[in-house]
Amino acid sequence: MPGMWVSERTIEVPLDWDEPSGETIEVFVRELVDPDRRDADLPLITYLQGGPGGANPRPLTGSGGWLAEALANYRVVLVDQRGTGRSTPIEATDVQHRGDAAAGADYLAKFRADSIVRDLEHVRTTLYEGRKWATIAQSFGGWITLTYLSVAPQALSACYIHGGVPGTPPAAAEVYRRTFTRVQDKTAEFYRRYPADADTVAAIADHLQANDVRLPDGDRLTVRRFQSLGIDFGMKPGFERMHWLLEGAFVRPGRLSTGFLEQVQARTSSAGNPLFWTLQESIYGDVGSGPTAWAAQAERDRRPEFAEDRRPLLFTGEMAFPWMFEEVRLLRGFAPAVNELARRENWSRLYDPDALAANEVPVAAAVYYDDMYVDAHLQLDTLSGLGNSQYWVTNEFEHDGIGAERTFARLRELIRDRGGEQTGTEAR
Repeated sequence: MPGMWVSERTIEVPLDWDEPSGETIEVFVRELVDPDRRDADLPLITYLQGGPGGANPRPLTGSGGWLAEALANYRVVLVDQRGTGRSTPIEATDVQHRGDAAAGADYLAKFRADSIVRDLEHVRTTLYEGRKWATIAQSFGGWITLTYLSVAPQALSACYIHGGVPGTPPAAAEVYRRTFTRVQDKTAEFYRRYPADADTVAAIADHLQANDVRLPDGDRLTVRRFQSLGIDFGMKPGFERMHWLLEGAFVRPGRLSTGFLEQVQARTSSAGNPLFWTLQESIYGDVGSGPTAWAAQAERDRRPEFAEDRRPLLFTGEMAFPWMFEEVRLLRGFAPAVNELARRENWSRLYDPDALAANEVPVAAAVYYDDMYVDAHLQLDTLSGLGNSQYWVTNEFEHDGIGAERTFARLRELIRDRGGEQTGTEAR
């Protein structure tokens, strides 16, 4: 591709790393390098995508942001996380074929951060001869980073985290206690910026309550599904995307436009990454944490201001609710397994507090102070107990600040000025 030399490979890994001789799945690896340096001995960096359930980005010609900085300094390794992209992707049918709810939940639990790290280690040792590599993480990629630091720090030369340091120990209920307030504030900010949109939103909600409105795929558009569009408020152009969506909502009074309904379906159907909602609360399950118990729904039930008949209507954010697995066609097949996951008492270990406290791998994190998805104070609490870590707190960016030209460069400066990345090959 223009500006990038691309190599692609697929390798097999166990579905269950505790049973390496059992069922296998595929993991897809795409490598990018500056064409003029494709044969050079460059340091490695692997990108840890946000999610859960997000495939690695497919680079475009002239890509900027973190990728431009990375290509100038590294050989870039993009590993589609298991179950996403070209790494044996999961759809509802795959879970249903596993059998009952318990079997489906057991299957889904094998797609968490601990398994992802073991896949990455297999890629690193198999394809890259055990060389250390750096990691650059976006959002959920930070969850993977802390798991990586817990179980295989010897593999890492440095870690760069963008808006994704999990609270430790993880607690889903505490996360939503904080983020519901953040999304309420973001909704108020949206209405201050576009005051006339409050009436448009109310008119849409009133219409949905009074009528059986169907999306192009046949799903009913309910008020609560409409509210879930607020997830975009955590990204820099999210207010504008919502404003232009609302502008074309009614083709005439009392009739929602086909174009509006098509866009709402696309933004709320989870067609491209069904694991995003399916595993959303499971990322907070760790040894001793107990059931996640639909924590977001429990918090919403405590907040009458988010009711569907309240005006001005409040939107919701990065929160999975049980109704999604009833109302969204492409998620219904996951329902038994996801409900079983919400009841799960025992989880595999994600984080080792002692290993994190004693960490020597250089870590730099960008903490977006106004982040709607990942509470800044929980991030700072974790970083205060993470050895050899430093952070940059800013309210200049929303959750997608990694797309700016200078965020990754700034984190690299922080580590460079403290001695730089660790080098060498760890013992295999």
